[in-house]
Amino acid sequence: MNSTEHIGWFADIGLADRASVGGKAGSLGELTRAAIAVPPGFVVRTKAFHHVVEALEREAPVRSLVEALNADDLGGITAVSNTLKMRVQNAPLPRAVEREILGAHGALCGDAPVAVRSSATTEDAEDASFAGLQDTYLWVMGAEAVLHHVRACWASLYSVTSIAYRRKHGLPEDGVAMAVVVQKMVDARTSGVMFTRSPLTGDKSVITVEGAWGLGSSVVGGEVTPDRFVIGKITGDISTRDISDKHIEHRPAKAGGVCELSVDNARRKLPCLSDDELQRLREIGRRIERHYGRPQDIEWAIDQSGAILILQSRPETVWSAKERKPVAKPKDDPLHHVMTIFGGRR
Repeated sequence: MNSTEHIGWFADIGLADRASVGGKAGSLGELTRAAIAVPPGFVVRTKAFHHVVEALEREAPVRSLVEALNADDLGGITAVSNTLKMRVQNAPLPRAVEREILGAHGALCGDAPVAVRSSATTEDAEDASFAGLQDTYLWVMGAEAVLHHVRACWASLYSVTSIAYRRKHGLPEDGVAMAVVVQKMVDARTSGVMFTRSPLTGDKSVITVEGAWGLGSSVVGGEVTPDRFVIGKITGDISTRDISDKHIEHRPAKAGGVCELSVDNARRKLPCLSDDELQRLREIGRRIERHYGRPQDIEWAIDQSGAILILQSRPETVWSAKERKPVAKPKDDPLHHVMTIFGGRR
């Protein structure tokens, strides 16, 4: 399977390609090339998005409409969002783009279900996270549905929350683009997230794992309280086991998409992970952190056979940002702050 002008296979891309494949795809390619188990897939490069937006710009403004908005003008942002989302969603695909997407989809999976995931060029950067502002679609069935959801991902770049975020941070629209990941779907028995430092305390000596039954959308969406485990990064000691009442799980729907089901009473309060699986996750988390050289926020899934697959890894930003922010500007004279507080003079 060879990469093309508009398609990049995971084995051919990495973080250095973020400008053309977005943060999510760049990370998935990086993980694949580092021999981390990732569901196979490809990315529709940002070049395809640019073709569509440039065609729309010839009809009416797109980028300048967004840049003219005030970050505090929710009404204006909503109106522009509604207009641009509809235009992008209904835009025809260039023939070359459509042909390459269909060819890659057939080579990847035939008629098997896929996830179609937004991969913005501004997401998962080391100094900020754009994660969660664009759309992901699970259990997408069929080539025509994939084409539809690729456009839906592009359109989500113009959602109210996404536009508001860019205006608040003053991001130029010329530097914003959307790639789209198309990836084999994991029929997950258990899914969740893993942090290679404590999200509560910032402790780098532990790994925190959160998980629940079924697809990870229930955890990411906050619809179920996950089990939580804290594990010594080096020792493997499990110091915390918080087992929740996991009353629902997300499962694939027969016609495509995801449905919510009640968890049977026998499993509701059972741990969704065994100690062996926790240790395997710990080791994978350590490998990924070593590869990137900094703490990571990782999404994972365990399929029905028991295999652990990594769905995403992004830099941890909360505690890293706190560490970068100095408390005060350093002074040459260590007594300066004391003299200032007490009004002293030298």
